[in-house]
Order: sequence, then structure tokens, then C-alpha cells
Amino acid sequence: MIGLIQRVKSAQVSVDNTIISQINSGILLLLGVEKGDTNTHAKTMANKVSKLRIFADANDKMNLSLSDVAGDLLVVSQFTLAADVKKGNRPGFSNAAAHESGEMLYHYFIEYYQTNIGRCHQGQYGANMEVSLVNDGPATFYLKI
Repeated sequence: MIGLIQRVKSAQVSVDNTIISQINSGILLLLGVEKGDTNTHAKTMANKVSKLRIFADANDKMNLSLSDVAGDLLVVSQFTLAADVKKGNRPGFSNAAAHESGEMLYHYFIEYYQTNIGRCHQGQYGANMEVSLVNDGPATFYLKI
């Protein structure tokens, strides 16, 4: 499972020119599901994202987590994170999970997060989405579980 984590001042997702989800300060997580990923990977990713200390404390040091700052999480499915670009110029997606298993794990991640950790907003799995954000920092982190 791959997560591209962006600390944001705001973010939103639109489908067909309609905003379907938006957050203020928090994390925009682009989530890629790979072949072989399991519920355990999703749980580990959710816990890591919530505890990652990427927000500034009173001394302006990255020392606080999303949970510490009561921030929002917006999760957007992003199968292209699993792309293989080593050969040629066209990305290969053989490492990405099949649509059905990717969707199942995406929704499992969201359900687990909401049940065990906190607020979680989401994009629309498999849709052509427009994602807008104001990156805070910018601060972007790549996480592979």
C-alpha cells in the first residue's frame, strides 16, 4: 500500500463539477493499493497517517500528529501510485491491485479510520476526480507499507 501524504490548509474533491468532499487544515492522502495488500496493510497505513508528526508545535517544529491538531483527513484513491516507469515511457500498472480488491481495501481503510481513529472524508473510488489543495509548507511525504 502506498500513501502520498500532503499536509494541507484545505483540500477538496470534485466529480462532474460537483464538490463531493472537502476539508480544512489536515492531510490529503492519495492512497494506492497494490497486489498483495491486505486489511493489515490498511490498518497499518491508517495508524501511521494519524500518528505521523508533521504539524508544527509551539516552537514551530514538526512534532504534532493529525490527531494532536484535531485535523481532517481526505482520502483519494490513486492507483497510479503503483505505476512502474522503469522501462520505456508508458507507465505499467501490473503492480496495482485489481479494481475490486483495490476498492474493497480503499473502503476498508476509510471504515477502519472512522471507527478507530477519527474523521475521514473521501473521494469517489474509480471516478475521474478533480483534486484541489492548498499545500501547507509545502510538506509532502511518501509512505509505503
